[in-house]
Formats: sequence, structure tokens, C-alpha cells
Amino acid sequence: MPYPAFFDSVRTVTLHDPLAALLGASSDGLLVYSFHDAVKLAGHSCPTVAGAYLMTLKALSALYGQEAPVRGNIRVAFRDDQNSGVTGVIANVVSQITGATENNGFKGLAGKFKRTGLMSFNADIAGIMRFERIDHDLVAEVDYHPENVPGDRRMSALLQGLLAQQGSAEDQATFAALWQDRVQRILIDHFDDPALVTLVRH
Repeated sequence: MPYPAFFDSVRTVTLHDPLAALLGASSDGLLVYSFHDAVKLAGHSCPTVAGAYLMTLKALSALYGQEAPVRGNIRVAFRDDQNSGVTGVIANVVSQITGATENNGFKGLAGKFKRTGLMSFNADIAGIMRFERIDHDLVAEVDYHPENVPGDRRMSALLQGLLAQQGSAEDQATFAALWQDRVQRILIDHFDDPALVTLVRH
């Protein structure tokens, strides 16, 4: 599958999944997730998918430091309703990486490895999401400000023309390049920008 070259330069995250080890999906229980995985899940690469991926990596780093985060050991709460705006898109990416689901996930084995019930919505929080380690009294709340990495001013007019089926093949190529350039800047140039993803750990 052809994809933008910068995908390979975006940082990955390695989690330990005890269930994967038990059932033999990974002999050491380690699972590596990449931005490319998130794109394949969502079906597209955009600032929202990039933000979901970036917020998750930042939150897991805050909760686990140099340790491998434990998949299935993370509770996630969203400020907004799951049907509000892009919350559902973000939740899908977060669920893919952390294993957390609201009510449709794995129910566990003998009371262990449960994933369902680890995601909730309409939480009374200031940020977009709150991540919590189940085994530890650690919480990380994150918010995302993509307006701090604006897109090229030409994109709006190009998109309008393409959606109205009035754009040329050259317009399509230009728009796609500009769109992915913004995603690249979010995930590469601004990965460590504290103004893009704000995080409070407590």
C-alpha cells in the first residue's frame, strides 16, 4: 500500500499485553503500534487521527515513563459524548492502542484481562481525555490544539472545488500534498511541542 514516506518516521509505541502473551499472539507479550496502524484503522490520515495518536503516546509516556505501558491496564474517560464531533474517531484510535472499550470489548478470562468497561464518555474533565492506570494512582489529562499547526491557506478553496467535482487532477495532488504536509508537521516537527498537546499529570 503506497503511503506518505513520513509515516515511517513517526514514533511508535510498544505496549505489553499479557493476554497476547497468554494466547500466543506475541511470545513476549510486546505489541508495537504505529501511526500507520491508526491510519489503517481510521481509513485516512488527518489532524484528528494524528492528534488521537499523539495524545495517547503522550499520556502513556506520562503514566509509565520508561516502562512499557500495559495494554488492558488503562482506563480512558472522554469529556464529550461519543457521538459528538470527532470524539468517536479519537476513541477508536485510543481503543486500538490501549485496548480500552466502553461496552463492546473483551470480557476477560476468569476475571482477568477484561477490556470492556475501561472507556467512558461525558466525563467532568477539562481536557479531551483522561488516562488512568488501573494498578496505580496515576492520572494524565490531555488536550489537543491543532490550530497551533495551521494548514496552508490554499486547502479550503481546493477542497471546495474537489467536493464540487470541479477540481483537476493537479488540484487533487496539490490538496493531498498540502493536507499530509500538515499531518507531518503535527507528528514530526511539533511532536514535542507543549502548545500542541497539553498534559496534566496527577
